Amino acid sequence: MADLEASLALPLAAHASAGDIFWTSMHEHGVRCLPQHRALILFSTLEQLIAGRGDPAGRRAALAVLGRMYRRFGFSPHHGTLAAAAMADTVRRLTGASWNPELTCAWELGCRRAMRLAERAAEAMGDGPGVTVGEAEAVELVSEGVAVLTIRPMQRLSYLAGQAMPVCTPRLPGQWRWFSPANAPRPDGRVEFHIRAVAGGDVSSVLVNEVEAGEVLWLGPAVDVGLSLEAAGDADLLLAAGGTGLAPLRALVEWVAASPFKRRVTLVVGARTLDGLYDAVALDKLQMAHGDWLTLVVALSADLDVEPVVQGDLLSIALDHYRPGQAFYVCGPPRLIEAARSRLPAAGVDPGCLHLAATFERGSCSPLSMSRPHGKLESVPGGAA
Repeated sequence: MADLEASLALPLAAHASAGDIFWTSMHEHGVRCLPQHRALILFSTLEQLIAGRGDPAGRRAALAVLGRMYRRFGFSPHHGTLAAAAMADTVRRLTGASWNPELTCAWELGCRRAMRLAERAAEAMGDGPGVTVGEAEAVELVSEGVAVLTIRPMQRLSYLAGQAMPVCTPRLPGQWRWFSPANAPRPDGRVEFHIRAVAGGDVSSVLVNEVEAGEVLWLGPAVDVGLSLEAAGDADLLLAAGGTGLAPLRALVEWVAASPFKRRVTLVVGARTLDGLYDAVALDKLQMAHGDWLTLVVALSADLDVEPVVQGDLLSIALDHYRPGQAFYVCGPPRLIEAARSRLPAAGVDPGCLHLAATFERGSCSPLSMSRPHGKLESVPGGAA
């Protein structure tokens, strides 16, 4: 693995040309189904997966991207062997004098394995929209370490409120992370992401602190991560949002607002302090526009300067508003999801009405963790979607 890491350094530094070299090498090896403008995305995503970089959430995001590309470009097991040769050839050309035959074997073997995983992910993901690109129209720092990115996709994104999609910046090619749109699909196609820079999170830190308006981002296929409204039927909704877990739940509120069927919705937004309510303006607008069916509740866990009614942890305050028959949705940090998994059923919430955001920190990156219908990713304990 150390040799792979060392040979990876130069291609990343020269990634602007890596996609063209890879595409040319694929053609030389007889693979003609890969569009040139997608070659860098495929190359860099394979590259990161082969080198074993990233956490389980990032690897699953990469596999979702590879699986959809595999299916849309009509790859086959035979193409996996040819792609492996092209991958090794590309890294060799970029590495130069430090290359050796052992590295050829390591990269080819790693690429064949990655392509086999991509094939299985393609079967699990099924048909659907491919990878597209979007332009960052605005990057607004709304709170300490939290930014709102407004993206204009080059092609209209196909997603449902509550879903998540892999996002990648070419500043860190091949490193994908899950983010959920904070809005239901809009007529103008624009999509909003709420991103918190987390300690040790290279991608989130770059998106929050370095990406500027006008830059391109790569956007992968949207998948169900346990927050689909289809599962709620016609039930009223109780939504508990911690931190940037607010994004997909705000999208659900927008979805209800645009639907002819109006149900009662209670949205409980949690933060440590009043300053942590980074999306307060948008939430106030939703409350004023839809106060006949939408109730907005604030839960502040570490702010003694506010009214006692809003002091408390998110789940406790949400439980104060729970009524039997409601569909109860929770999204937020890993510890919140773990706590909800145990606390809410013990407090009397019907497990069949409880919907927790999928998390990805534990478990392998095997595409077998993806269920076939609609490319749904099964929930596993760990990191937030």
